[in-house]
Amino acid sequence: MSHGYEEIIEGATLPRNAPTDRHELICRRLHAEIGTSINGLTAMQLLPPRMKVQVDRHSTLCPDLSLVTTASNKLFLAVEVISRDDHHPDTVTKKEIYEQIRIPRLWIVDPRYDNIEIYHSFEFGLQLKGILAGSEILQEKLIPQFSMTVAQLFAA
Repeated sequence: MSHGYEEIIEGATLPRNAPTDRHELICRRLHAEIGTSINGLTAMQLLPPRMKVQVDRHSTLCPDLSLVTTASNKLFLAVEVISRDDHHPDTVTKKEIYEQIRIPRLWIVDPRYDNIEIYHSFEFGLQLKGILAGSEILQEKLIPQFSMTVAQLFAA
């Protein structure tokens, strides 16, 4: 059973609801696949789900999945699995923070529509690279062993 948690956004505490069972299933699948894919890669480390990550002086976020670079201990990939009743912090507020810190990769996983928004950092912020659904393949070129279909991720 998952519990609620708190994030600090620009110095203010933001209580978050406990994730649903489906949310946790999706989270576990992503962690398992990415964990297996980076096994042997010394340049990256997968943090436990919703581990607190201080992204700047005023914000501590708890991404559902955090992949950090070993050399700098900075976020490389954050994954937010959004919740039906608590999506604004992930889709707006935290996305703006990720943009400000120039996170290289952000995935917003939406179980409401069974799709994934893929963002890459570029000189002006985050750029939407695509929205994946169904039989499309989720992959990241900097994690060459990682590949799964969107349908696999959202399977019942």
